[in-house]
Amino acid sequence: MQYTTVVSAIFLERPNRFIAIVKIDGNLEQVHVKNTDRCQELLIPGCCVYLALAAHSNRKTRYDLIAVKKGRPHQPPLLINMDAQCPNVAMRAWLQKGNLFPIGAEIRPEVRYRNSRFDFQITNESQRAFLEVKGVTLEKDDIAYFLDAPTQRGIKHIRELIACQEDGYQAYLFFVIQMKGVVQFRPNNKAHPAFGEALRQAKQAGVHLLAYDCVVTPDTVTLDTPVPLIIEE
Repeated sequence: MQYTTVVSAIFLERPNRFIAIVKIDGNLEQVHVKNTDRCQELLIPGCCVYLALAAHSNRKTRYDLIAVKKGRPHQPPLLINMDAQCPNVAMRAWLQKGNLFPIGAEIRPEVRYRNSRFDFQITNESQRAFLEVKGVTLEKDDIAYFLDAPTQRGIKHIRELIACQEDGYQAYLFFVIQMKGVVQFRPNNKAHPAFGEALRQAKQAGVHLLAYDCVVTPDTVTLDTPVPLIIEE
């Protein structure tokens, strides 16, 4: 994924989940936050953030907040993309290169099946698959976690993926870790133990569970390499 015009800024505060106040070259600016999750461990006053110039000039906010440098004790800062739309864009580009499915497979976004709308349906001569993407921005001690708050919607998606698998289709749950340098991925059992249990049920049902990290720069995000996925309690 490639952003067009990106500038750095200093994060000051987040009055609500959609808006942040930042300082650009000494001037205060209100910007749109492209992630409605809490992100409390990322958006700390004084941290460095990156903003992408909005495509439409008639918006109230000129910039979207897309990435942040997370400070870590005794380690270099970790650059994390926190654009909630980025994982799907990066995933589609990755799939189109012939990863996971053959080049030429039909890739359709936002396809409804049963009671859910999945991020992708992939179809070729031999199979039909449904794939749900989850972006991951939470990191602690070099481990990536999902999510920072309970997600009933996420559990609903897992149950529907299990149903797809039982109906004879291939089902995939893909965690796009929006950073580089983590050593493993785990469900955040402390925040929402039911999600971890749903993941274990999905694995038993044959749903494919995958986690990949990304190469992240201020203006690009590229899906990169698999990360060990640990779902046991």
